[in-house]
Amino acid sequence: MKIFIRWAALSVAVWVATAILPGITVKGGAWSYLWVALLVALVNTFIGTLVKILTLPAVLLSLGLFLIVVNAAMLKLVDRWSTAISINSWWSAIFASLIISIVSSILNKTIVNREK
Repeated sequence: MKIFIRWAALSVAVWVATAILPGITVKGGAWSYLWVALLVALVNTFIGTLVKILTLPAVLLSLGLFLIVVNAAMLKLVDRWSTAISINSWWSAIFASLIISIVSSILNKTIVNREK
């Protein structure tokens, strides 16, 4: 059950990013946001983990700030693979990754931890 709650939280975080930033759009309704959230989760799980391991020296040297660039690259990868999301620039991807990370972590801490 937790995985569906986290998936919904990630889709809400993607919605918040599209509502705040003009450079990122999701075409469609709630199902499109759920689809994009699923793609983001899968890309971060499989490809993102490998990229984060390979870029560990850069992450350590930047005190973790390089993870923002890695997450933005994963968002751009989802943009390339899906027609449901459109990200105009790298700056939009960087700001979107920041917003998605903050909102999803807040939602996960409040909703998922409440179930324990």
